[in-house]
Amino acid sequence: MTMQVSKTIGATNKVALDVPIFDPVAFRLSDEQAGIITRAREIGQTVFADRAATYDREATFPTENYRDLHRIGLLGIAVPKRHGGLGADYQTYALAAAEIGRYCGATALTWNMHVCSTLWSGPLADDLDMDAETRAEHERRRAVHYKRIVEDGAIYSQPFSEGGAAAAGGVAFGTEARPVEGGWIVNGKKIFASLSGHADYYGVLCTEIEQGEKASRRNTLYLAISAKSEGVSVVGDWDPLGMRGTVSRTLLFKDVFVPEDSALMPRGVYFQAAQRWPHMFLTLSPTYMGLAQAAYDFTVRYLRGEVPGMPSVKRRMYPTKQIAVAQMQIKLEQIKAIWFQAVTEARANPSKEQVLRAYAAQYSVMEGANELAALAIRTCGGQAMLRSLPLERIYRDSRCGSLMLPWTAELCLDRIGREALYGAGETDD
Repeated sequence: MTMQVSKTIGATNKVALDVPIFDPVAFRLSDEQAGIITRAREIGQTVFADRAATYDREATFPTENYRDLHRIGLLGIAVPKRHGGLGADYQTYALAAAEIGRYCGATALTWNMHVCSTLWSGPLADDLDMDAETRAEHERRRAVHYKRIVEDGAIYSQPFSEGGAAAAGGVAFGTEARPVEGGWIVNGKKIFASLSGHADYYGVLCTEIEQGEKASRRNTLYLAISAKSEGVSVVGDWDPLGMRGTVSRTLLFKDVFVPEDSALMPRGVYFQAAQRWPHMFLTLSPTYMGLAQAAYDFTVRYLRGEVPGMPSVKRRMYPTKQIAVAQMQIKLEQIKAIWFQAVTEARANPSKEQVLRAYAAQYSVMEGANELAALAIRTCGGQAMLRSLPLERIYRDSRCGSLMLPWTAELCLDRIGREALYGAGETDD
């Protein structure tokens, strides 16, 4: 399937593919990994790049891109092979997502929300503790979700934020699930809910509460709620600075019945994952790794006079431009190095040093992508601000990264400083 898709794309577009962000030989990737990542880069460069400006300008969801992702098998990138997917691990997914983010940030970011429903319920959940009966039930349930994705092209989202501390892991989620016969009744609200109105299922994190109980993070459920369920509604406008194609409107749940088989994780497993698999919250970063590369790519092409649709005017001979490109190259390589190491270390029960490195990688990518885009605009000059060119969009999209929960730039700094200076249980008393 990979070779057929590759030939079709190449024959249609006659485009020389960009070199990969992470060279398979230099970064010791397997042939299978390289094939999946190449598939993402091909579709991103030859198809998604041309559509990105329209999705951004109109703040519309990249529906056509999702049809293509399904067509070439990437909707099921992290679905196990026995269920018809590509069986990609965390690192492979992250590298593929970076390649898509290089060409369309909104597609990569929303694709992350979709893929996490399979990544979290698949290889991540397989690393966690469950008794045999619970694991067998989980296997049966996730097979239903995987079949929808692989066979029908179903799109899953992952609404997270609620406007409080829940998304950062500080308190229980305000969206509540009350147990009833055969499932739950869900009530609540999610804000900045990417794919709102376009996902087939919303992977909702909510708190299970029995009558008379207090809300607890330990009782977090991860439920796939059908967009067609009675009581589900999408409200509000969407006209943001960047990532406009994510269509992250507000989701409301009013007395929504959710059947038991809609659980993406068994009871207690999400809380266990949040404690033992912290890299699960690093999956927003691949998009911004791609945007960092895109800012550099544009600058080099612009200074070489190779931007499509523009006069072939070279500006590479000026020392100031050469120095700026050198600074960008150094910054990009620094970001790539720490980020690649972090996504490679993703696993259950990482060491303290690995967790600190994950925070540092998140901060470096989310802030660094915008720093590179800002330097690119300054280096390329006034024309770089034109909306007919991608750099202006790259700048706006990259500015949004450091604001995204659960690991905002501020939270990363706070956690790095505190956890570096204090051991488990240590206080100043």
